Amino acid sequence: MTTDGVDIADKPSPHSTRNKLGRIVWNLVQATVFRLVPRPFHSIRARILRLFGGQVSLKARVCPRVRIWAPWNLTMGDYATLADDVDCYCVAPISIGANTTISQYTYLCGATHDHEHRNFPLEPSPITIGENCWVAADCFVGPGVTIAEGTVVGARSSVFNDLPTWKVCVGTPAKPIGDRVLKDDTL
Repeated sequence: MTTDGVDIADKPSPHSTRNKLGRIVWNLVQATVFRLVPRPFHSIRARILRLFGGQVSLKARVCPRVRIWAPWNLTMGDYATLADDVDCYCVAPISIGANTTISQYTYLCGATHDHEHRNFPLEPSPITIGENCWVAADCFVGPGVTIAEGTVVGARSSVFNDLPTWKVCVGTPAKPIGDRVLKDDTL
């Protein structure tokens, strides 16, 4: 297949042979052992991610149907959660702070392509999600984004730019609509 006379199949991969082999082995483990670990045993999945270089707390909650591209680029704090059907495309590092939940069907996209170049090169860019955040169901979080501490991103929102601390943000692109105020738990 060609694009303006450039054969796409001739484009060099930006990934090393070691990276490619690591992802092959990881994909086999993710499709079998990782997925077969019963749901409540999050610490076992965390240990598997650590075996592949992830900096994942043993208190993190990683559900069995999450898809992780390269666990060696994933960092998760205590009680950070990746729900089922989250796609964690961590070509670049993705960091998820303690007590943060990434809800189902969310896509964390750690790379884009430079559309201004004929070869359409891959451009990895890290994602940082602070502590005490909630990224609700079916959100898109783009490359290079930082979601600051305490922020809530409403369902089906798309995050293309950094979001401030302790806000509720919604829309495409996600924008703050108000402060996030926690209720007193003592009743």
